Amino acid sequence: MTRILFVCLGNICRSPLAEGILRAQAGDRPDMEVDSAGTAAWHVGKAPDPRSIAIAARHGIDISSLRARQVCTEDFSRFDLILAMDAANLADLEALAPAGAPARLRRFLDRDVPDPYYGGADGFADVHEMLERGCAALLAELAGRR
Repeated sequence: MTRILFVCLGNICRSPLAEGILRAQAGDRPDMEVDSAGTAAWHVGKAPDPRSIAIAARHGIDISSLRARQVCTEDFSRFDLILAMDAANLADLEALAPAGAPARLRRFLDRDVPDPYYGGADGFADVHEMLERGCAALLAELAGRR
């Protein structure tokens, strides 16, 4: 079982979109668990941003039932791979991680995934495209480890 956690700031834009995309690309794989969380607590319990829901829906993915949550200490032992959307969130995760925690922390992509929250629909479309490519690459990477 590979357990993957996507992390952004508020868990309403990038990370729930990445969660939905990876779940869709992976299909019904019983050997993978995917979740998302935020480093901040501003949106805990809220649905993803309507623009994230809309861009996911345009690609046949329903993320409307997801609810934001904040990263917790247990995540560092529950998940194998914790993927930050940008360098700032990675730094926050590194500061939160308990000493000796088994989870591997890294940025999801080799560059920051920009936060589309303060922009328009085009920003969400660009982020979706980045995440879609990144999720496909992640699945290939995981397949290569088997």
